[in-house]
Amino acid sequence: MCDQCADGLSISGSRRGFLRAGGLLALGAGLPAALALPAPARAQGVAGDEALKRLVEGNARYVAGQLNERDFSAGRAARAASQSPFASIVSCADSRIAPELAFDQGPGQLFVTRVAGNFVNEDSLASLEFGAQVLGSQLILVLGHTSCGAISATIDVVKNQTQLPGHLPALIEAIRPAVLVAQKEKPEDMLAAATIANVRLNVEKLKQAGPILSQRVAEKKLVVVGGVYDLATGKVNLV
Repeated sequence: MCDQCADGLSISGSRRGFLRAGGLLALGAGLPAALALPAPARAQGVAGDEALKRLVEGNARYVAGQLNERDFSAGRAARAASQSPFASIVSCADSRIAPELAFDQGPGQLFVTRVAGNFVNEDSLASLEFGAQVLGSQLILVLGHTSCGAISATIDVVKNQTQLPGHLPALIEAIRPAVLVAQKEKPEDMLAAATIANVRLNVEKLKQAGPILSQRVAEKKLVVVGGVYDLATGKVNLV
């Protein structure tokens, strides 16, 4: 769902429409009724620390080549009626990364937003707010990765004033702050340093994003962490 696509969830005001929907309940104080979902769609409330433990254990299975075998057709009808992901992921759009595989999770278990450079913009922020406030996800993991082309391109622009076509400059501007932070450290591996800086900056951005996420963090209803996926090994290292 797009960050700011609440209109698509508006419901009929008629009693008949209300009953057909199974009774819609708004989640959380101040949440508009238009964002209400059928009660079965609510997450069961996996605490953030437990959700992170599940991801770490799933990634260990992935690295070891011991993935849980799943019949993805099983539960399809139930997923069509509702979703209750236990974690949200901010991922790069890189085709070499599939969060569900990297963490050995099945359909309906992760709420994933993706953009080249794994940064948070207004659209993805609204999506993550939806995941936390409506779906009940209590963990957000910002997932960077090694050899990120978007970050590499940003480094090139910052160092060499390279001019990029189309809408690519907007992407560069979103990642530039991380490159500038990494530059100050004078690292041996600029790409690796900027990748970690980018993850950490976006973790802090999410922790401070009001009114929804910052409040949930303060109430200890949401954990926000960062990690970097190693393309060569498949291992995710928390940063």
